[in-house]
Amino acid sequence: MALQELFSTFYGQISLFTILFVIVMAVFFISYFSNRIAEDERKAAKQRREQSAKA
Repeated sequence: MALQELFSTFYGQISLFTILFVIVMAVFFISYFSNRIAEDERKAAKQRREQSAKA
């Protein structure tokens, strides 16, 4: 019953689209921010190495 309404009615299809969109958006944000964090850590490590080499 519930699955039939989810796939066959307009409001069910909009709900399904919204659920899938939120899941895809969450995966994108996790990937995007984890890449930015890793990039920032690499830059900070490089900067620390350069500062310790000068000292």
